[in-house]
Amino acid sequence: MKKVFFIIATLGSITLSKAQTIESGSHSTIGYIKNDGTIENSSHSTCGYIKSDGTIENKSHSTIGYIKSDGTIENQSHSTVGYVKNDGTVENSSHSTIGYIKNDGTVENSSHSTIGHANNIKKEWAAVSYFFFKFN
Repeated sequence: MKKVFFIIATLGSITLSKAQTIESGSHSTIGYIKNDGTIENSSHSTCGYIKSDGTIENKSHSTIGYIKSDGTIENQSHSTVGYVKNDGTVENSSHSTIGYIKNDGTVENSSHSTIGHANNIKKEWAAVSYFFFKFN
């Protein structure tokens, strides 16, 4: 579960030759997303995958979670771990706000402090990466 967090943080819609960059709050690169759903860490090692149906897999292709079309985020057992609202608000399973994904890609915690940048990355993917499945 915890490893999925980083995995999704690195997904986006891009070309095969170019990857979208996932950054920390200080703009340090922490990962990349390729258009085929491959998620890489800052050293370009594969960490996982996000499938077109919303299934999240680790680097061994074991399912570790799901992103539903309504913004619900589930773990591998289909238990809800959170929600991503259309406006970018990120909530935990109890509907408490834990962060925000801004339209410009800025990722904020519940206090509106910037914790990262995920430009041109789907809000659901960024939210899962930063809030639900932290990479160790």
